[in-house]
Formats: sequence, structure tokens, C-alpha cells
Amino acid sequence: MSTRKEIIHTTQAPAPIGPYNQAIRAGNTLYISGQIALSPQTGELVGGSVAEEARQVLDNLGAVLSETGYTFTDVVKTTIFLRDMNDFAAVNEVYGTYFTEQAPARETVAVVGLPKNVNVEISAIAWKA
Repeated sequence: MSTRKEIIHTTQAPAPIGPYNQAIRAGNTLYISGQIALSPQTGELVGGSVAEEARQVLDNLGAVLSETGYTFTDVVKTTIFLRDMNDFAAVNEVYGTYFTEQAPARETVAVVGLPKNVNVEISAIAWKA
């Protein structure tokens, strides 16, 4: 892999809604921007329940990982942002279906607000030898 910074973009994940990129690969490390429950096809919010939002968020993360040849097992760190910490159990249940082995380090943080008033946002860092 290159030691240069590489901008990552895939049409299989939502386009950025601000001045940032979906991900940056620097050497063997992939830094994925926070994903929210936007449909990559329509750009519209997906879901109704926080579990449905979490599923779309993780599908979006998976699309960025896949674009670069990484998988969920390559993820070493995630950060989950929740609008309401009462949603922790529902998000954690969905999260556990994506990280079935070698779960990454993680923190979950309650925040006052998230883009487009969503309930959950997740960012990730992946690494590959």
C-alpha cells in the first residue's frame, strides 16, 4: 500500500454533505468519516427506528470498507454517537451482527444533536498489514 494519503470515494455509500471525504487511507490505515443513515441511492434518510438507522449506517461503513478491500474484521476502532443514550441497547444489538469476531475498540458518546437530526452516527478506523 502507498504511504501517501489517498481520498476514498464510492457511490455505494452516501456522498459527503460537507467539506470532507468518505474516507482517507494513509498507509495501511483507513479513516472512515462518520456515517449516518442516508441511502446512497437517493441521499434520503432511511429508517424509522434507531435499529433501522444503525443498520443503514453500518451498511454505509461496510460499503466504504469494501471499496478499499477492507472488511469489518479490519476495523480497529469505532466511535458511536447517539442522540439518546437510551438507544444504546438497540444500536448495540445491530452493531453486534456486523462485528461478529475480533470486535474493535469502541466508545459510545451521547451528543445533543447530529446531522439531519438522526439518532446515530458511527465513524471507524481500520488497519491492514
